[in-house]
Amino acid sequence: MAGRGTASGSKSPFEVKINREKFPVLGRRDRHAVGLPGVARSRAHAKRQQTLQKEFQQREKRGVFRDRRFGEYDGGLSAEEKAARRFALERQKTFEKKNVYNLNEEEDLTHYGHSLADIEKLNDIVDSDSDTEEKGMLSEELTASHFGGLLSKKKPTEQENEEGKNPKSRKELVEELIAKSKLEKRERQAQRENTLELTEKLNNDWKGIQALLLQRTSKSETQSQVQEKPKPDEYDVLVRELGFEMKTQPSDRMKTEEELAKEEQAKLLQLEADRLRRMKGEEPVESSKKPKHMSADDLADGFLLTKDDRSLLSYGNDKDVEDGKGGCENKESEEEFDTEAMDDPSGRDTDEETATEKMFPSQKQIRKQNAVRDKEAAQLELPYLFAAPESYEQLQSLLSGRSMEEQMSIIERIRKTNHPSLAVGNKAKLEKLFGFLLEYVGELACEKPPKVKTIDKLVVVLFELCQMFPKAAADHMKLLLQDIIHQMEEMAERKDLLIFPRLDKLLYLKIVTVLFPTSDFWHPVVTPSLIYMSQLLTKCAVTKEQDVAKGLFVCCLFLECTSRSRRFVPEMASFLLGVLHMAVPNKEAQGYSLQPPFVSLGKHSNLLVCEKSRKKIWQGPNISLSTLSSSKGAEMNNLRLSCVAVALDLVKRCAVLYGELPSFREIVGPLRLLLSSLTLQAAKYPAQLQELHGQRSGEA
Repeated sequence: MAGRGTASGSKSPFEVKINREKFPVLGRRDRHAVGLPGVARSRAHAKRQQTLQKEFQQREKRGVFRDRRFGEYDGGLSAEEKAARRFALERQKTFEKKNVYNLNEEEDLTHYGHSLADIEKLNDIVDSDSDTEEKGMLSEELTASHFGGLLSKKKPTEQENEEGKNPKSRKELVEELIAKSKLEKRERQAQRENTLELTEKLNNDWKGIQALLLQRTSKSETQSQVQEKPKPDEYDVLVRELGFEMKTQPSDRMKTEEELAKEEQAKLLQLEADRLRRMKGEEPVESSKKPKHMSADDLADGFLLTKDDRSLLSYGNDKDVEDGKGGCENKESEEEFDTEAMDDPSGRDTDEETATEKMFPSQKQIRKQNAVRDKEAAQLELPYLFAAPESYEQLQSLLSGRSMEEQMSIIERIRKTNHPSLAVGNKAKLEKLFGFLLEYVGELACEKPPKVKTIDKLVVVLFELCQMFPKAAADHMKLLLQDIIHQMEEMAERKDLLIFPRLDKLLYLKIVTVLFPTSDFWHPVVTPSLIYMSQLLTKCAVTKEQDVAKGLFVCCLFLECTSRSRRFVPEMASFLLGVLHMAVPNKEAQGYSLQPPFVSLGKHSNLLVCEKSRKKIWQGPNISLSTLSSSKGAEMNNLRLSCVAVALDLVKRCAVLYGELPSFREIVGPLRLLLSSLTLQAAKYPAQLQELHGQRSGEA
């Protein structure tokens, strides 16, 4: 058997189909005498696999997953508000699907008080001879005569009752039916005429009664009726108010994020075009598409046939004229003007025009001055369109030398101009912007004094960008934490004890607690930051008051991160014990042990001991961020008191947080011994701090 894959290309006889003819026909051409159905079927199957099967497999598939749930990344909305908005959107989609082809649904056309929709249903069907209340009612005889003529076929019982009578013919039955129909028609007409007469009589009687009722009554009777009129019930008043209340109108549908971004972009483009036009000194283009609306009562008496730009003459000083002092002077000036004009007739007109133009400029000059003023203002105005910065230096050049409001406006316009829904590469640009803003926050924190208000505004922008791109924001923060930890490791290799970092590093730790969840058991950004904070409390040397304040700042961050999970942080408890130990003047009998970097006796063991009374200068336990970067010598004693107050407050919060732990007594034992030995003398410490110490001692 010759195979399909032979070199000669011969076909298998099992795959060949021959269509045989019953008899040959001369001149007819055989087109399908021999065919290959198997080959044709396999070729068609392969073609469908390459076309239809691929389309079937790729249907309803997308390359990008987008979370389009409303309000998912909006931190300003609560869970209930998000659910309510989502429910409204779902109901709106259902309403739009059902009412796509519903046109003019609210219009209800009527005719003589009846809806045309009800009239078009043709429910009131009447016969040709009747126009009365018996609409659509056809008698049995009329129906039988017109539709079948089966009146002659009676039931057996009826035939038995009429034994002695001959059956009526069809003609007689029809004539009898016609006579009966005419009789009914005359009766209905007579009844209708009688009804009309009664109605007319009733109307006449009512007019006579109405004339009697409309007669004026005396004032005394009216007052008595007003006094006897009962007051309406509260329920009736409420029902009437509800009846007159306006029904709620359907609101417009909520716009999607892409639609809002496009509208913001169009608005910025228009504002930028107007600013550029003002910079060039061009006049605004007035649209002449629609004529100005004129009221029907407009008499059109404000038009001018000829435009006269000539200015009117007036006195330079009206007050002098009123006082009677300027009359002679004006007269003398007029005489001098006439004399000069007679001497020099050629320059009279020129001087007069120049003086008049200076005092009373024409409309053209006013427009020119306004254009110059708008041009100068437009040059000082911020542009409305900003390209996303490609480097930190570009962002720094845009924001340097600007006020806080201008900086926030520039950043907001960069975000609106480069919204991710407007172009493909805008997402990557805004992800870079997040990293540049982090670096800029660190730069603002290193200034003296630090720009705290601007940093607060930028943290809000960072939070919004983090909600839009959580993965990219986490990557930027991880790289930043890696650099900070690497710097600390390099410092540890050179020295035994480390020093606390600058304010910018501490603010980065605070930003981590704002941007990312701190209650998770493990988080790729929060967990490394907690480890770094624990190393700061155990490895950094405490040699001055600013170090104590920085350590207390880290303790506050620890409590903020662990308040929900209630995790015990031993580094924080050890640091608070060491801080309060620095405030104890007598360290001979203590009964508790300190952990590094604190020592019982040493150079810096009395760092927080207050020697003199500073009752008047202490402003409370609050420590400003500017104090963490630098503090003057006159403020050191105030800073010591504030550090002691903050430490006592943190001890109270820890006691409340760890009160349910089995090892609570062991944790609080050293603190109780220290607080019992810490006596705040009235001559050295303010009364507010002494009261705070008494509360903490009782709770510990």
